[in-house]
Amino acid sequence: MNKVLLMGRLTRDPEIRRTVNNNTVANFTLAVNRRYKRDNEPDADFIPVVVWGKLAEFTENYLKKGRQIVVVGKLQIRSWEAENQRHFITEVIADEIYFADSKPKEENISNKNDYIKEDTSKLIDSELEGFYEEPIDTPEDDLPF
Repeated sequence: MNKVLLMGRLTRDPEIRRTVNNNTVANFTLAVNRRYKRDNEPDADFIPVVVWGKLAEFTENYLKKGRQIVVVGKLQIRSWEAENQRHFITEVIADEIYFADSKPKEENISNKNDYIKEDTSKLIDSELEGFYEEPIDTPEDDLPF
């Protein structure tokens, strides 16, 4: 089972884009505090998060830098080759987002239980086309386990 649950703060406002098929996609980085701090180590991990569809539109409208949220999703590892060098990225594909702090005074949100759940597993490759500049493939011999 591939399930990730993170709570942290946005390091910047989400970056919103539209695919060639007019699907909305949002990217942001979540700063997640570590439980224990060691000398000379950062006390937070910075996790890239990708959000699709209506949840991305929600992200665009209601999430700003510094907002504390909970992200539920799945871990994805992508790789690509550029200039004869293999690159990897690990990111979370969000299925659900919840507020984890009190509502800022300037926001006017009508529903107290604001969250959106969307099944992003139904996206087909043609809907992803135009979002990733590099191919989405992970050869089985490159897997870490």
